[in-house]
Amino acid sequence: MTKILITSALPYVNGVKHLGNLAGSLLPADVHARFRRQTGDEVLFICGTDEHGTPAELGAIQAGQDVRDFRDQQHAVQADIYRRFGLSFDHFGRSSSPQNHALTQHFYHRLLAAGLIDEREIRQVWSPADRRFLADRYVLGTCPHCGFEQARGDQCDGCDALLDAPDLIHPRSAPIRCARAS
Repeated sequence: MTKILITSALPYVNGVKHLGNLAGSLLPADVHARFRRQTGDEVLFICGTDEHGTPAELGAIQAGQDVRDFRDQQHAVQADIYRRFGLSFDHFGRSSSPQNHALTQHFYHRLLAAGLIDEREIRQVWSPADRRFLADRYVLGTCPHCGFEQARGDQCDGCDALLDAPDLIHPRSAPIRCARAS
């Protein structure tokens, strides 16, 4: 008997997922987990909501909620949806859980001790109005490749180029004001 760990891309908590999310990552992992269990393998199938980063913050802003309350609500909604679809998770958790934080720190310290973490300087866009560095989705500007004036800090919808926010021409804060993460 082989021990197998299966997971899939963690769904963001920035709103209810559509069928494409289910079919694109969760369902294939579930089918594989079921298959491996039927062949006699010992399977641990885990997943959870990704509650960190810009998508959670933007979702909370759009819902008019505190980030923590939004994350709590969306985790419950998504867990219920996946339960009703009958996905065979052994555990459906949250990236914001103390257990996940401890596990992440464990792996970080192991990688650091092995010399596998590299410190680098990166350029970021600072917003005096928001008094913070802006994540790429909070930055708009002109695409340096095609001149599209509404390019986002992560990609240009004019030419589909992947971008870094500091490379935008005339970068500016996106209209949505930043909320404080809890």
